[in-house]
Amino acid sequence: MESLTQQQIKRRLGALKKEHGELDSLLESEQKRPAADLIRVQRLKKRKLALKDEIARLENMLLPDIIA
Repeated sequence: MESLTQQQIKRRLGALKKEHGELDSLLESEQKRPAADLIRVQRLKKRKLALKDEIARLENMLLPDIIA
């Protein structure tokens, strides 16, 4: 994997968090529909979880290693 600068990581984190929030809105509106598309809901949830994992990974890259 290529080495990212802290600024690049922060920009990527911002974009991922924005997309994560947008997925929240999409999921909420889809689930409120009377005939919600369950396959679409599952796909949105899966994408949201993948984003959460990527956000956590990038946030860990920003934290310095602590040697106990």
